[in-house]
Amino acid sequence: MSIISEHEYRYNMLIKTFASRAEPAFEAESEQVEVWGRRWGCNNDVGQIRKVLMHRPGPELDIVDPSKRIPDIGAFGDPEQGWYWRGDSIPDLPAQQAQHDKLVAALREEGAEVVFLDECAPGKMKSVYTRDSVIAIDGGAIVTRLGPPIRRGEELPVTRTLAKLGMPILRTIGGTGLMEGGSFAFITPKVAVVGLSSRVNEEGARQLEEVLRVHGVELLRVDLTGYRLHIDGMFVMVDAETAFVNPTLLPFWFLERLTQLGIRQIEVCPDDGNWVINCLAVRPGRVIMAGGLSERTQAKFDKAGITVRVVEYDKVALGGGGIHCSTSPLIRDPL
Repeated sequence: MSIISEHEYRYNMLIKTFASRAEPAFEAESEQVEVWGRRWGCNNDVGQIRKVLMHRPGPELDIVDPSKRIPDIGAFGDPEQGWYWRGDSIPDLPAQQAQHDKLVAALREEGAEVVFLDECAPGKMKSVYTRDSVIAIDGGAIVTRLGPPIRRGEELPVTRTLAKLGMPILRTIGGTGLMEGGSFAFITPKVAVVGLSSRVNEEGARQLEEVLRVHGVELLRVDLTGYRLHIDGMFVMVDAETAFVNPTLLPFWFLERLTQLGIRQIEVCPDDGNWVINCLAVRPGRVIMAGGLSERTQAKFDKAGITVRVVEYDKVALGGGGIHCSTSPLIRDPL
């Protein structure tokens, strides 16, 4: 029969005295502040934005070659390199930068700290749309895995930027998973939605769901129609209990679920501009939006007590994304 040695006894007592602790949880404010310097992440899409990731358009757009016009699809592009630019003219970089600067100024005036990518990956011409490469949830970030070749690689500078900021990275989408942040939204702090499309597959949704499950968040899946890419072209929260929606592009069951969750719906109308629904709540009931809101829809916003700040953004939107696409909140006040 073995007898414990004095050394073993003292070691056991040491471990018992300085035992590991599972509580408080990783995302608890006290734990976040002590370990990570501040509370990180978002548990909603409408709380006051405190920190947001952006990228000012720059020389990465030089990849657009005006000699490579594809008339049949109304765009410039190179299928081998993977880049494309829709429309009849190449990017007007000074005009894009001027509009982006005004959006940055508006966000700062609305109380947000704007942080920028440390460095844009060469030739990644869609990098201005920072929403797609990172999803912030309570306690940290999920780095996504972008779908098309021209965007694959935006994840690296985003990861480096998050690491420099000291933001915890809770997951990086791996394997064959595809996930882009423009197709994710919180509805309530405990219910979120992801739009499945050519840019977001079931494997990406499964990996996202694994992380959300730790927080007790239910993830709904909506199959987007045709070649629609992201759910933020048809659904965005503008207040704690109000969504701006395009009901013609959303399934009936989802609209019914919103009603069951107590979410009132403001419907986009035919008179509204192309990018109005791709807007951003900076705090409950306060929205930054591109121009083009019709009088009919403005009246609905007024009745709901939601105020709108307009920032013209048509030049940046020519690249395929609006104000919501161009902003990736890293910290919001919790609801």
